[in-house]
Amino acid sequence: MVTVQQLADFVHGELVGNGEVPIARARALAEARPGDISFLENDQHLRELPHCRASALVIPKGLPVNGQPVIHVADPLAAFVMIVQLLHGRPDPPPHGIDPKACVHSTATIGPDASVFPFAVIGEGSTIGARCRIHSGVSIGRYCCIGDDVTIYPNSVLYDETAVGNRVIIHANAVLGADGFGYRHHEGRHVKVPQLGSVEIGDDVEIGACTTIDRGTFQATRIGEGTKIDNLVQIGHNCRIGRHNLLVSQMGMAGSSSTGDFVVVAGQVGIVGHIHIGDQAIIGGQAGVTKDVPAGQRMLGSPATPEREQKRILMSLEKLPEIRKEIRRLKQHLGLADDSLEDK
Repeated sequence: MVTVQQLADFVHGELVGNGEVPIARARALAEARPGDISFLENDQHLRELPHCRASALVIPKGLPVNGQPVIHVADPLAAFVMIVQLLHGRPDPPPHGIDPKACVHSTATIGPDASVFPFAVIGEGSTIGARCRIHSGVSIGRYCCIGDDVTIYPNSVLYDETAVGNRVIIHANAVLGADGFGYRHHEGRHVKVPQLGSVEIGDDVEIGACTTIDRGTFQATRIGEGTKIDNLVQIGHNCRIGRHNLLVSQMGMAGSSSTGDFVVVAGQVGIVGHIHIGDQAIIGGQAGVTKDVPAGQRMLGSPATPEREQKRILMSLEKLPEIRKEIRRLKQHLGLADDSLEDK
């Protein structure tokens, strides 16, 4: 149990109201009860306030709220995260070491303070950095290189020669380095093209659960530093993902395509092979990208077109029923009625 004043001091915020109110929990606005603290990120959430029962709030500077004590901060979300961790967080467990039930090859190197949990497998010649956490069921192939402070969650698979930078998070059941989908038609059959490349993951990347990143054919498939990849994403062979991209769930990128830096690709987007998406481009949900996208462009639709053009198309589609009726009236007036235009 802490007071609102103590929390204000903790997040370096400005307290307005009674600082002696006790706080036991931190909860989202809709779930907060007396004794809880919650937060408002911006004025768009003000409509939820009449139903809020929290004893105190963390809010942006300049946002007026009457009633309960408030803590004014520049970044309410970041401050609330700190409060949640203070009130509900658990300290990280100490290093586990190498569990006797793990299978670590005699030539593998494990860094200091690393944790290798039961039934994890680390292959020949692989290197695991300091303070890594390799959870149960993880399979790391031969000659992989894992940086420092990496967390790999259960049942993820890293094929041979996969390289992972520092502070990377790989969530459960992700697969890095499987063969790319490469075949050629030869003598009436689809013949597999050997996939002899690898996968390279930059620093501070996060890879979601059940995401797959295929190895390159002859070179590496690369994910740039700071990029965040959601669950259920498919990255094909030879792709080059830039720095600090956001790739949202169920999007897929075919082989040999690339992105610049700070690209956002929304859910269920499909990107064909051998194209490039420029820096800071944004691809809207369910778009089908079939050609290069210039830097800074916002794309929608399938096939993907610039946002403004796509919105004009959508507005036109909404008017189609009225346009059909008007054409029917004109044809009837001219004695050229066409039954194919009749409403059904």
